[in-house]
Amino acid sequence: MADPWLTIVGLGEDGLEGLSDASRAAIVRAEVIFGGPRHLDLVAADARGRAWPVPFDIAPVLEWRGRPTVVLASGDPFWFGAGSTLARHLEPGEWRAIPLAGVFSLACARMGWKIEETVCMGLHAAHFARLRPILARGVRAVVTLRDGAAPAMLAEWLVGSGFGAARLTVLERLGGTQERLRQANAEGFDVTGIAAPVAVAIDGANLPKDAGLSRASGLPDDEFQSDGQITKRPVRALTLSALAPRPGELLWDIGGGSGSISVEWCLAGGRAIAVETRADRVTNIRANIAGFGLAGRMEAVEGRAPEALAGLLLPDAVFVGGGGNAELYAALWPRLPEGTRLVANGVTLETEALLAQMQAAHGGDLLRIDLAQAVPLGGMRGWNAARPVVQWSVVK
Repeated sequence: MADPWLTIVGLGEDGLEGLSDASRAAIVRAEVIFGGPRHLDLVAADARGRAWPVPFDIAPVLEWRGRPTVVLASGDPFWFGAGSTLARHLEPGEWRAIPLAGVFSLACARMGWKIEETVCMGLHAAHFARLRPILARGVRAVVTLRDGAAPAMLAEWLVGSGFGAARLTVLERLGGTQERLRQANAEGFDVTGIAAPVAVAIDGANLPKDAGLSRASGLPDDEFQSDGQITKRPVRALTLSALAPRPGELLWDIGGGSGSISVEWCLAGGRAIAVETRADRVTNIRANIAGFGLAGRMEAVEGRAPEALAGLLLPDAVFVGGGGNAELYAALWPRLPEGTRLVANGVTLETEALLAQMQAAHGGDLLRIDLAQAVPLGGMRGWNAARPVVQWSVVK
C-alpha cells in the first residue's frame, strides 16, 4: 500500500473543492483519469480524461497497470460504485481508495434518518421490484436512480404495487451548489424537471398496515403466478423450516412448479436454481423471479433432473417436489457434498414408500403432514382434509 499505481477517488458535486489534499495530489500526478463525463468535467481532467466505455468495462483501467492512474467515483466508491469491481481484479498493494460521504450518507443527513436503519439500494440498472421484499409500513429507504425520468417511473411502480401512500423526497445533485430537495406522494407524483444525479428517499410511515410481504415463511398462494402446481402455504412453511435457509446459500429446487419454494428461499437471503420440465411452468417461475425482484439471485432451468443438474454449481440444500423417483436419488445422492441438506415431499403411496426407503438407507427424519380446513357444510361447517404429505429431511 506504500506506492499503489491506482487511486480510487470519491468525488462529490463540489468537484475539486471538496477533495482532500491526498485526492487532489493523486489527480495531479495521474497519467490517466477514468470516470463518467460528469466526473471528468468536475475535476477538469483535460486530455488525461477517459470516459468509461458503454457497456461498463474495467479492462481499459487494467491496461494502465503500473502507471499512475486515478478512477473517479461518486462519493464512496464501495457503496454501489466501481470500487469493489476493481478490487476483485487487483492485488491489495496495487490500489488505495479515498472515499467521500456518498449519496446515501448525504441523503440520510438531509432527511435526518439513521443510516443504519435505512435501506440503501442502487437501482440504476435494476428493476424496481427489488423493493417489493423490502417496503412495509414504517420502512425508510434511499434508492439511487439512473436519470431524471426515473423518479416518476418509480412512483408509478409504487402505486401499482400497493405502496401509493409512500412519501417520496427527490434529492438532486446532493453536495453541490445545485442541490435540490422536493417532496410528493407516490400517488399523484408531480415533480418535474429533475436533474441527475438523483436519489429518492422513500418514507413508508403512511403505508397501510398490511403493505409489503411478510418476513415469515409461507406467503399466501395468490402472491405467486401459478397454474395450481404449487407447494401450498402451510406445507411450504414447514418445508422452508426443514430446509433452514441461510444468507448466501444455494438451493436446487427440483420439480420447481411455480418456484414458490425458491422464491421464499431467496427472500430469506439465499440463491436458488429451480429445475422444471414444463415450459409453461418455467414461464411462471420466471414471472415470479421478476415479480419478487429476484433477478441475479434466482434462475429457472428447463429440463429433467438428473440430466438438467449437470454443470450446475453444487448446492447447500436441495428440495425435491413431488417426491422424485429412484433414478433421481441414485444419481443425486452421490453428487451432493457432505453437509448438504435435502428435503423431499411426496403425496402418492409410491413416493411415500420410496421416501421411507431413502430414510431407512440414509437416515434423517420422516414427517407426515395431515391438514384440514374448515368449510361450509350445509348450514354448519366441517373439515375438508387435504391429501397427506410425507416429508423426508436429511443432512448428508
